[in-house]
Amino acid sequence: MPRKDVEIPLDTTSLSDEQLAAAAAREGSDGPAFTALVDRYQQRVYRICFRLLGNEHDASDAAQEVFVRLFLHRGRFAGRSKYSTWVHGVAVRTCLTIRRGRTRRKRWETLVPEQSVGESTASHGGEAAAEMLDLPQMLDTLDEDDRALLIMKYAEGHNYDALAEMFGLSVSACKMRISRARQRLKQRFPEHEF
Repeated sequence: MPRKDVEIPLDTTSLSDEQLAAAAAREGSDGPAFTALVDRYQQRVYRICFRLLGNEHDASDAAQEVFVRLFLHRGRFAGRSKYSTWVHGVAVRTCLTIRRGRTRRKRWETLVPEQSVGESTASHGGEAAAEMLDLPQMLDTLDEDDRALLIMKYAEGHNYDALAEMFGLSVSACKMRISRARQRLKQRFPEHEF
């Protein structure tokens, strides 16, 4: 008869993310299931944080905060979506909170008035204008949620169902917001294709 105080080691390599999440919810602070989840997701979470925050230092801080939140709320994963969708949603919300709270980012409109964008494009010619603006600067003209939606849709490749789960919206609301954000970019930067 096995002793009750001896734990059977958990084979984390053969378990799905959802199975590991359920095991992590039951284990203590140094359990192998949560450690395995961190190992599986740390690169993806960092990449999302970097794309949303734009620099290594903030992305590293945010990724660490994401895993702290995942650990503290590990019992809240209900299994209504894939575990990866839940993790990405926590990462997005964490990054949006950091961006709003730090107020480091300066909006493009405050640096260059709307009218001067068109004037500078015309005065510098097509090639020079394309070099002056890059995609992160263009995305920074959008509000935080719309910017994050576009990044998660096009850079991370999430479908509308996953986006709806992450952002707490309906699928149709996600489609509408992404369409409107793309339209705003087309209006602001007609020389670029979106």
